[in-house]
Amino acid sequence: MSRDIYHEYLQVLDHAECLFSAERVAKAVADLARAVSIDFVDRDPLVLCVMTGGLRFCSDLMGHLDFPLELDYVHLSRYRDRTEGGELNWLRHPVDGLRGRHLLVVDDILDRGITLASVRQHCVDAGALSVATAVLVDKQLPQRAVDSEYAAIHAPDRYLFGEGMDFKGYGRNLRGIYAIADQ
Repeated sequence: MSRDIYHEYLQVLDHAECLFSAERVAKAVADLARAVSIDFVDRDPLVLCVMTGGLRFCSDLMGHLDFPLELDYVHLSRYRDRTEGGELNWLRHPVDGLRGRHLLVVDDILDRGITLASVRQHCVDAGALSVATAVLVDKQLPQRAVDSEYAAIHAPDRYLFGEGMDFKGYGRNLRGIYAIADQ
């Protein structure tokens, strides 16, 4: 990352609004894990983490799941160092076989649904028995490519960062969910 982006991030962070505290996020993840555990307890699922944004949420969620599971990941990118999504680039497909498996795809945020729709379709095409998705944040948007079966938090349509979500590569490590200040 360039020093200009670093300084831009510091300015954004300085003026950002904390929409969801770390405590509220932790409680929402724990509550969501209870629902997922009920649905997946006897399915022997493969959890697919969508990198890089889904890493924090996937780790936090798995710490609360009460059933045996296997873990793999996919890596797709639409944003790189931008704040607007672009072309979807697959950087890594799952290594484990998906045929005949129940899958739980875990990602940080659902906005337009382009990434999750692509992952879901890949899993269906690979022969998965079922594909459910879990997201930390479900943005309240009227039109999108796919919905998620599980969402910890519902948020307004603002640019968010923290808890795995980033602003041009920075801020994934923050606890709590922040929104860029209104312009």
